[in-house]
Amino acid sequence: MFKPTAGEKLIELLIEWGVDHIYGMPGDSINSIIEPLRKAQDKIKFIQVRHEEAGALAAAAYAKLTGKIGVCTAIAGPGAIHLLNGLYDAKLDRVPVLALTGQVESDLFGTDSFQEVNLERMFDDVAVYNQRIMSAEQLPAVVNQAIRTAYARKGVSVLTIPDDIPRFEVSREARVTSSFMVKQEILPLKEDLQHAKELLNEAERPVILAGRGTHGIRETLLSFAEKMAAPIVLTLPGKGSIPDKHPYCLGGLGLLGTKAAYQAMQETDLLLMIGTSFPFTGFLPDKAKTIQIDIDPYQIGKRYPVDVGLAGEAGLTIKFLLDNIHEKENHEFLEKCQARMQKWWSRLSKQEVDDSVPIKPQRVIRTLQEVAAEDAILSVDVGNVTVWMARHFHMTQQKFIISSWLATLGCGLPGAIAGQIAYPEKQVFAICGDGGFGMTMNDFVTAVKYQLPIIVVVLNNHKIAMIKFEQEVMGNIEFGTDLHNPNFAKYAEACGGLGFRVERPEELLPAFQQAVMQKKPCIIDVIVDAEEAPVPGNITFAQAAGYTKHMIKVLFEEGKIDLPPL
Repeated sequence: MFKPTAGEKLIELLIEWGVDHIYGMPGDSINSIIEPLRKAQDKIKFIQVRHEEAGALAAAAYAKLTGKIGVCTAIAGPGAIHLLNGLYDAKLDRVPVLALTGQVESDLFGTDSFQEVNLERMFDDVAVYNQRIMSAEQLPAVVNQAIRTAYARKGVSVLTIPDDIPRFEVSREARVTSSFMVKQEILPLKEDLQHAKELLNEAERPVILAGRGTHGIRETLLSFAEKMAAPIVLTLPGKGSIPDKHPYCLGGLGLLGTKAAYQAMQETDLLLMIGTSFPFTGFLPDKAKTIQIDIDPYQIGKRYPVDVGLAGEAGLTIKFLLDNIHEKENHEFLEKCQARMQKWWSRLSKQEVDDSVPIKPQRVIRTLQEVAAEDAILSVDVGNVTVWMARHFHMTQQKFIISSWLATLGCGLPGAIAGQIAYPEKQVFAICGDGGFGMTMNDFVTAVKYQLPIIVVVLNNHKIAMIKFEQEVMGNIEFGTDLHNPNFAKYAEACGGLGFRVERPEELLPAFQQAVMQKKPCIIDVIVDAEEAPVPGNITFAQAAGYTKHMIKVLFEEGKIDLPPL
């Protein structure tokens, strides 16, 4: 009677769980996994990346986009170590990822063998489930447990697999467990809902802060906001949950937010936080009553004091409140917020049509808006580019992903690779600064190899520009922020893709139009103004004072002075 090897059983179980691709690099301590993967390539694809970090970041991005578990693999020692950054991105953004790492053979543990690293200890902090496979018979139950735990706890599961075990046959005595996940509907306690209803009915100037947990409940959220006459402020992970140009939307909050959102937070008498544990509490109200809705009770009141916590699904909870609250007749506060937002949009529109050379980054995002499809995938890197996209790209039906809590540079390109694999028929963009793109640019050849027609937009200012601005706001002269970049368009061509170099505003739209028509991996290398600062929607006295100090230092030490567009 045929007995599968543990390696074959592993791949079989992944397929049962609906996994259809794995990111990784083959190597000696996982070859016994790669061989059964090769045999099953009609059902599950192996996506060879050029650096394991990119594989882990892509797995995390895939999970963010689809809700399905992302899977990556790496050899023992250096390969496993390279996974950590992407796995921490998955941990902090609370998405399910499975990492399969090789290890030295079982009889070599504890002998300081070649590439032997204590992987269980190394992965202990990042993982919600972290186990070493001890035998072929143990493997099936542990694989199911790892995937189930990653889904249930929205985090990273790591399986460390000694190189010899996947070659052993799985005996009939192996434990049999289930390869599926059961979903549930969660509503808060009735007494908490009642208390929340009372506060909502009493509120005169309510504001909603919508986070990642509001994706997928657009119509319910908007109906609730209309009944409450409450403007909606978006966290960065919440961007796209409602259209940016919707009359109730006040845009983002914080350093990359809008002035209208900041002012609404200063004036509200009731804040309703939905699906967010917003970390920048200095931008939240000082005295308003607060209700927080989150599916995870651990998140409620963790960063900011609340009057009522509602532990339940955002959609179900909002639907209950919608059916039980009074409709607000006074729209004075809402209309004041909307008028402020119109002024904000007018201000941004002027920035977006600036014909200056070097090109203003805002102009680049305006051009992207013109060519991006309604259902495009936008993988945004970290840095000034995050600010420009958060403020100037007006989401409708697009999907927007970023490394929101770890904020790791280099996430843009791997996210686009994952996006094109998840949605092969859709437009996929990676929007990166030159600093972020430079960290993972070697995996552009992965897009070329697998014929993934992603479009990488690089805002190239030869600077780590956000750090430059931070140094200046602290009152310091910028230091260590200059970048020596290649011609990214020629790099794209060297990799086998398409490259467009854009140095003048009138070249932008033709380059973008050609890029979306070609259906090949391409890079649009846009030379942008390094002096364009991501000025906050509301400038504090400390920021202004710090920048003044910086300008005085520059004047005394370098004999010049440059004013930002304050």
